[in-house]
Amino acid sequence: MTNSPNARSRGRSIARWLVVALCGAALSGCGLAAAPCRVASAGLKIVPVVGHVAAAPTDACADVIDP
Repeated sequence: MTNSPNARSRGRSIARWLVVALCGAALSGCGLAAAPCRVASAGLKIVPVVGHVAAAPTDACADVIDP
């Protein structure tokens, strides 16, 4: 097997894309962790009259996790 310049540059290109993808996945983790709080908040906001007041703690939870 030869290590031609094209093979090396292709390997580097793939490695760069993998690093970019891993960084993106690591940064999106906070949004994923805040999802249950946001879903609960949206469900509570459906309730007439008291929904927005009842959803305030779950909104605060989501804001702390994912500012």
